[in-house]
Amino acid sequence: MTIKQSMHDILEHEAKALLSIPYSEDYDRAIELIIEHVHRRGGKLVASGMGKAGQVALNIATTFSSTGTPGVFLHPGEAQHGDIGVLQPNDVMLLISNSGTTREMLDLVALTKDLHPEIPVIAMTGNPESELSRLSDVTLLTGGAPEVCPLGLTPTTSTTVMTAIGDVLIVNVMNLIGLSSKEYSKRHHGGFLGHKSRKESGY
Repeated sequence: MTIKQSMHDILEHEAKALLSIPYSEDYDRAIELIIEHVHRRGGKLVASGMGKAGQVALNIATTFSSTGTPGVFLHPGEAQHGDIGVLQPNDVMLLISNSGTTREMLDLVALTKDLHPEIPVIAMTGNPESELSRLSDVTLLTGGAPEVCPLGLTPTTSTTVMTAIGDVLIVNVMNLIGLSSKEYSKRHHGGFLGHKSRKESGY
């Protein structure tokens, strides 16, 4: 197989996975939880994941922060060594695990509920029957598409889908809070995007 054909097959596989993400009313509930806890109660979004899912969670948290919704990344391992203290009662959790069985993530739910039982948990997973889904208030399903990795093991398709779901949350929250170019520029001052947003807003 040529690189050209391989590229076509990989992109076709991932595009199909993206278009197969199942919608449920849990998406509406997740967005409402973020609006309620961050923008009405003054809390923050706390995103977490292990390994590659953790890198997606970090990206989601920082993108939320730059678009007007305070977000932080909490490493599930470090949470067991004191970092869980970053949580406050009005926060909302976004926990990402493709299998929904990652031990560190399940432990993080227990730690969260022990410290602040009122904090709602949004899970993003490919397994609707998983323990993480059972322990969460809301579950965003990825669709569970097979990884494009030839071994069927490396997080590839799953992380693509997770990133897209993060974009669905971020863009919908941006629309609901009416984020302007001026407000964006206050949070993203540097670089090309900072220059562009200031120019567009006259800030």
